[in-house]
Amino acid sequence: MRVIGLMSGTSYDAVDAAAADLRLDGDTLVLKPLGMVSASYDGKLREALAAALPPAAVPLAEVCRLDTLIGRAFAATAVRADRELCGGRGELVASHGQTVYHWVDSGRVHGTLQLGQPAWIAEATGLPVVADFRARDVTAGGQGAPLVSLVDLLWLRGRAGTPVALNIGGIANLTAPDGTAFDTGPGCALLDAAAREFSGGRLAYDADGALAARGRPDLRLLDRLLAEPYYALVPPKTTGKELFHAGYLRAAGVDGLPAPDVLATLTLLTARTVADAVRSVGATEVIASGGGTRNPVLMSRVRELLPHTAVRTSDQLGLSAAAKEAYAFAVLGFLTAHGLPGTDPRSTGARHPSVLGSLTPGREGLRLPPAPRVGPVRLVVAV
Repeated sequence: MRVIGLMSGTSYDAVDAAAADLRLDGDTLVLKPLGMVSASYDGKLREALAAALPPAAVPLAEVCRLDTLIGRAFAATAVRADRELCGGRGELVASHGQTVYHWVDSGRVHGTLQLGQPAWIAEATGLPVVADFRARDVTAGGQGAPLVSLVDLLWLRGRAGTPVALNIGGIANLTAPDGTAFDTGPGCALLDAAAREFSGGRLAYDADGALAARGRPDLRLLDRLLAEPYYALVPPKTTGKELFHAGYLRAAGVDGLPAPDVLATLTLLTARTVADAVRSVGATEVIASGGGTRNPVLMSRVRELLPHTAVRTSDQLGLSAAAKEAYAFAVLGFLTAHGLPGTDPRSTGARHPSVLGSLTPGREGLRLPPAPRVGPVRLVVAV
C-alpha cells in the first residue's frame, strides 16, 4: 500500500509529506521510502497560527479559520506528494494535523486538539484520509504522545544493546526498547522563541546554532530553568508549547542578558534534559531525528554530555531524519486501515492498545483491506 504521511510539528514552520510503500510480510512490516516533499506555511498563516497558540485566547471563528487554512495547506502538500513521489498512485493519506493544544493537568492528559480539516485532503487527492490520531489514546487513559513510539519499538527491535529513538522537534521525545517513552522537555521550542524575541520577529529560529555558538551559557539562568517541575515527573509524561513559550522565557529572567548567551544557555538546557533522559533508561545508542539534528551546536552539546553513548541520526539507518516522523504517521495510517492498534500502552500509559484515528472516505468511498491474522512485531526499512 502506498501511503502518504503528513506532519507539521510543534515548530509549525512547514508541512512535511513522506511517501512509503508498506507491506506486511508475515509478522514483519516492510517500509520502502519513496521520498519527502515539504512546503512552508505562508507567512500570514504562520503568523496567525503563532498568535493563536497558548497562552493566547482566541475566538472560535479564528479556530474555524485556522482549521480550514491548515487543512488546505496539508491538502496541497498531499497532492504534490502523490504526484511527485507516488506517480499519482497513492492509496491512503495519514495526516497528523497541526497540534494547537494539549490539555495536561497534574500529569494527566484530558484532551488534545490538532487542526487541519481532513476533508480538504480527501477532496483534493481523492484518497481516503486517516487523521486525528491522538484522541483515541487519550480516551483510553493515555498521554496521546509520543505516538511514534510504537513505530520506534518495531524499528529498533533486535538491535544490539539498548538503543533509544530520539526526536528533537519543538518538543523532544524518546522511546526506549522496554516501551518507556516520554517527552524529555523543550527541543527547539525555547530556542525558536528566543530567536524571535531577540530579533523582533526577524528570525524564526537560530539557524545552524549560529547565535548560540557566539555565546556562553549563563549558569544561573540554566539552574532556574532546570528547576522546572516537569523534569522530575515520572514517565509516561508529555508536554508542549502550553508550557514552553516566550512568556516562560521572560518569567525565567532573560531580560538584560545578551542574546547569544541566552541561546547558548537554552541549547545547553535542551542537550542537558535530553542527556538526562537518555541516561535514565540506560541507553547505549541514540538514533536521533527531527529538525534539531540540523543544529550542529545542539548535537555537539548532546554528544559532549553523552561521551560513552553512540549518537547517530536516523539517516544512517535508512530513514531521513527530516522525514522520520512523517514516515511514522504513514505507518500508523497503514495500521489503522488494516484494523491494527497503533499504540503500546507501556509508552503512553493507556489502559489498552487502540486502533487510532478517524477515517474520511476518498472519491471512491471507503474500501479497507482485510485485517491480517497477526500484526507486525518488527519494522524493516528496505533501502
